[in-house]
Amino acid sequence: MTIEFSAEQLRAYFVCGSQDVGNRGLVEILEAGLRAGITAFQFRDKGISRLTATERLQLGQQLHRLCATYQVPFIVDDDVELALALKADGIHVGQRDQQIRQVLAQVAGKMFVGLSCSTPAEVLAANQLSGLAYLGSGPVFPTTSKADADPVIGLPGLTNLVQLAQTPIVAIGGITESQLGKIAETGASGAAVISLLTQSPDMTATVQKMLQAWV
Repeated sequence: MTIEFSAEQLRAYFVCGSQDVGNRGLVEILEAGLRAGITAFQFRDKGISRLTATERLQLGQQLHRLCATYQVPFIVDDDVELALALKADGIHVGQRDQQIRQVLAQVAGKMFVGLSCSTPAEVLAANQLSGLAYLGSGPVFPTTSKADADPVIGLPGLTNLVQLAQTPIVAIGGITESQLGKIAETGASGAAVISLLTQSPDMTATVQKMLQAWV
């Protein structure tokens, strides 16, 4: 049974794939994040991932089961076929990924959809679409987690996008603990992070800071 979308799920949004965890196990890292209280998980296995398609499917099944145990939405990045095969709760696509209208048609009624938008024009175009659950906007700050990241938009840019958007926005890109409060002040619904959690010496404390920023 899929988990319905709510904006509160964006508060502590963990994005991760095999390429982000080195020799550590993604299953163990996700479980630590779930125990700590993350509110959403996006399986983003791309770039220098070492997994075959079969291994990715098997890993996705494990990760989805874990998320379901904690009643946390499991979201697949930019792979409609994988998302459908895993019966994911959601899918996230970028501007350069599969055409958003095609994705919305393919997954209608099966899962919610998030879309990356980093400019006012992209947000205004997203406003014309029906069926989008949320937008992912950034990078707010410089990031090393994504080689093909868009230009940095900063806090003023994020504030502008939030004011234009008709759906909730989750901020992404180079976010540190000290910036969480400032991101919350922009009106964004939450923060999506990779290295903030994978490199955290105390995941529970980090997730609690993410959650507290939106209290």
